[in-house]
Order: sequence, then structure tokens, then C-alpha cells
Amino acid sequence: MNKIERLIAIVMILLQKNVVSATEFAQLFNVSKRTILRDMETLGLSNIPIYSINGVHGGYGIMDEYKLDKRLLSSKDLENILTALGGLGQVMFSDEVELTLKKIESMIGSATSRGSIQLSFYNWDGRSEIAQILKTCQEAIMQGRLLTFDYIDGSGVRTTRMVEPYQLHFSEMSWYLKGYCLSRMEYRTFKLSRTDHLNIDSKSFVARDFMAEQQTEQHYQPELTAIKVLISHRIKDHFIERYGQKKIEAYNSDFLIAQIDVPQNDFGFKFLVSFGTDLEILEPQAYVEDFRTFLHAMIKKYV
Repeated sequence: MNKIERLIAIVMILLQKNVVSATEFAQLFNVSKRTILRDMETLGLSNIPIYSINGVHGGYGIMDEYKLDKRLLSSKDLENILTALGGLGQVMFSDEVELTLKKIESMIGSATSRGSIQLSFYNWDGRSEIAQILKTCQEAIMQGRLLTFDYIDGSGVRTTRMVEPYQLHFSEMSWYLKGYCLSRMEYRTFKLSRTDHLNIDSKSFVARDFMAEQQTEQHYQPELTAIKVLISHRIKDHFIERYGQKKIEAYNSDFLIAQIDVPQNDFGFKFLVSFGTDLEILEPQAYVEDFRTFLHAMIKKYV
């Protein structure tokens, strides 16, 4: 974090807290107390009404007349924001997100009850590798510089790409980069786990009207096939979460019937096979035949 970012963070915290000690600030930003003292001098010279209090419980504050109207956001509003960002922090590993969490925590105060909602994600080791890729992408987006990388598609074909990066997108369990691919001369979305040798190029670019493109973009949706399946009670909750209770009805004591829409391709087959013997496809017959072919090809690997 550079000095400007730290100064802004100090002001944001003081706007919502009465007094904060130099030691607290030093620990928060991982700098020395001397650095914090210089920061306070800089803020004072910038006409920010900072005052200091001596003593054991002393520290720095900001004049009440300069503070924001807390009625704009209630404590509950801030708690909801903190909950959402807390979930994001688990998948993003960003210093900026962590600092934002600390700012909001200081705005809520210790008197506010927290913990009515808790978000949890799998702590997969691979996310630590993606974190560095995310930081590189964010840096390129902020600086308006091109990204170069090797991209390996679903079939294992490797191509070299040069991309104008515009947006990072998180969907279900994966991170994606949206940008304009100069190698294909069109907007593309790249799964970050399929990138290799990702680097920021020395060349900058003039940003296109990406948001307008996003508004008119036809979001990719695979063609879906309506199928009927038998499912055991053990996996009922998975289908309720994804498709809703109305898609499921009773069949017998051991199974339920679910009517769902699934792609008739490897993507859909892999999803269905993950449920093992807890699921059986009933119809249509064409889907059953294609799924059987998929399973036979799988079994051949182990014969």
C-alpha cells in the first residue's frame, strides 16, 4: 500500500471512530509509529482537522464537524456489507479487501452484534496460485496495459494470446478474465486456471466501450435438454439448491423424481455422473444412450 492509499484509509477510519492510537494504526498498516506521525502531519498540512490526545488512552481523532452523517448507512447496513465482503475475502485473498473489512469493522463498532450470517468456501490450495494471477490481472486493468499469456482450451490446445483486460469475474468456483483478445479481434472470456506464463506487457491500450459491449452481449448459455431422473434422498438437497423444490416430487420410499434441464454433452454428463448410483436417468431415451456411451468410454480407461 502506498502513502496516498494509507492516508485515505486513515481518514476513513477516523471519520467513524473517536480516537485511534498511533500504535493501532502502525499495526494495521504494518509500518512504524514514526511513519504514522508523519502521516498525521501530512493530513494536518492538507487542512484535514486532525487532533491528538496525550496519555495512556490517547491517540488521534478528527473534528466531529468533518465527519460523515452516519444516518446514511445504519449499523445493519454495514453489517450486511461486511458479511458479503467477508465471503469475497475467502476467495480473493486481496490486501485491499482485507483493509476494506477493517474499515467497515471500525465503522460498526464493538457494540453491534455480528455473526447472523457466515459464508464459507472450500480452502483449496490452488486458490493461492490464482491469487497471484488475480493481482497481475488487476494491476494490468488499473494501469491500462496489455496482458500476454498462453491459453489452454478444454481440448488441451495451447495458443498464445494478447488481451486488453477489462474485468475479473467469479462464477461458482472459478475466476475468469473478460477482455478484448487481439489475437482473435473480439471480446473473449478466459478461465484463469487455464492460463500459463501470464505477464503484463509494456504496451498500454486505449480502452474500448467495454460496458456497452457487456450490455449488448448475449451471455453464453449452453443448449439444455429437459430430462427426468430418479434421485435418492441423499442428494435431494443438491437438487433443491440448484433447481428448486418444485422440480422434485415423490416416487417411492427410496427415490424421488426430478425434472431438470441439463446440457446433452460432456459438461452435463460429468455433472450427472458425480452423483454415482444415487441418480438414474429415465428419459428421454436419446439422452440415456448418449450418457451410456460416455460411461462406456470412461470404463474403458480401467479395463
